[in-house]
Amino acid sequence: MPKFLLAALVLVLAATGAQAQDTRYSNPPPDDNAHYGWADVLRVDPVYGVTRTTVPRQQCYDQQVVRQDPGNSTAGTILGAVVGGVLGSTIGKGDGRKAATVAGAVVGGAVGNRASDHGGSYETTQTRCREVSTVSEQRQIVGYDVEYRYRGEVWESRLNYDPGERLRVRVSVTPAD
Repeated sequence: MPKFLLAALVLVLAATGAQAQDTRYSNPPPDDNAHYGWADVLRVDPVYGVTRTTVPRQQCYDQQVVRQDPGNSTAGTILGAVVGGVLGSTIGKGDGRKAATVAGAVVGGAVGNRASDHGGSYETTQTRCREVSTVSEQRQIVGYDVEYRYRGEVWESRLNYDPGERLRVRVSVTPAD
């Protein structure tokens, strides 16, 4: 290997090592002075909150309404015309019988139309529904106030879970100014 290449390689390795060493000491990682331990849980108190939910539902009620019945006069007219035509055909002879049949049908149709149901108005009950919203309130656990002892000192924290009998803690040591 030529001396020039060997000298350049040594120079690059030395510069990289110095730079890495300088970076390590100028910006130490935040967890350098931290470790983990276990604390004994002394007390756990659930913290409650109220959640509100809007629930849509149907509200139904009965209401009196007036209805109009159109009736059925066509059936009465037809039935009256048939009956009148049959009765008219029993009267007279020849052309008189035809005239009596036609007259009986016309008169029977008019009588049947008057006698038939022409409807009318009547009251009835109708169920009507509408959508209304009701607010439902529920009491829920939103966290836990935890009292624990670590190395003889008592601490309190609010957690979003119940830790049980032991709690893992992160201990960080930094110099005091």
